[in-house]
Amino acid sequence: MLLCVLLAIPFLGCRQQADKQLVIFHAGSLAMPLKALADSFTTMYPGTEFKMEAAGSIDCARKITELGRSCDILASADYLVIDQLLIPEYASENQHFATNSIVIAYTDKSREADHITSDNWYEILRLPHVFYGRSDPHADPCGYRTVFVLQLAEKYYTPADGPAPFTVQDFTEKDQRFIRPKEVDLLALLGSQAIDYMFIYKSVALQHGLRYIELPDDINLGDSALAAQYAQAQLKIRGSSPGDSIVVTGTPIVYSFTIPHNAENPQLAKKFAAFLTDPDGGQKILRSLGQ
Repeated sequence: MLLCVLLAIPFLGCRQQADKQLVIFHAGSLAMPLKALADSFTTMYPGTEFKMEAAGSIDCARKITELGRSCDILASADYLVIDQLLIPEYASENQHFATNSIVIAYTDKSREADHITSDNWYEILRLPHVFYGRSDPHADPCGYRTVFVLQLAEKYYTPADGPAPFTVQDFTEKDQRFIRPKEVDLLALLGSQAIDYMFIYKSVALQHGLRYIELPDDINLGDSALAAQYAQAQLKIRGSSPGDSIVVTGTPIVYSFTIPHNAENPQLAKKFAAFLTDPDGGQKILRSLGQ
């Protein structure tokens, strides 16, 4: 009898430890904000252990739909990823919690850094000696949002009585070797000067102290009042399983999260969700980090 009790003690300890673990699959652009959120949350709920996995939001969803993996919270850079790939089979709710916009980030060492402006960026990035990076539109929302920006920009900069100054293909066919699975993977390329510029979320540029070019509201996907205009941009990407495809449409950038059906600690996940959406809690932290 005593031996059974002694054997049960380690098991109970492991179970209690597992009950305090939160597994979060999240967009790469949320790495720094989630670290700050986790640090604050653990002061409220001591002993909470966070296990975080960063990937493109679409790849995060595929971990559940294709690989059958479980997580307690999936935080996506695009709310439509959850709507289109997870609901209703893998999740029920989709909670919005942050916004953003697309900018062009660079450093003091970037080629033409002293000449690029919000008026001539499309000329600078197409120069043969200038290299730029973007994320994979089939894996990461920032990737297809970059294409949306280019589609909208082609129309925005085309004069009513003249030809377009560039085409989307001018950009998508250039520097393809610098496409990466998620937007934050581009940071190392920028730091090593392998690339000079990258399309990225404004929050990431701010968090990493990068210089950046603000794009017009008409194309930066950051203005909720321009939803109808953004919807003119579309792209077909891979779906939730091999062989599937879906059409994604331009929308104002809105981040969201869900607690999947296969969450192992849904009650703890709900507590974190409440903190994340608290105006004086998680929302205050997100605002301080540019979201």
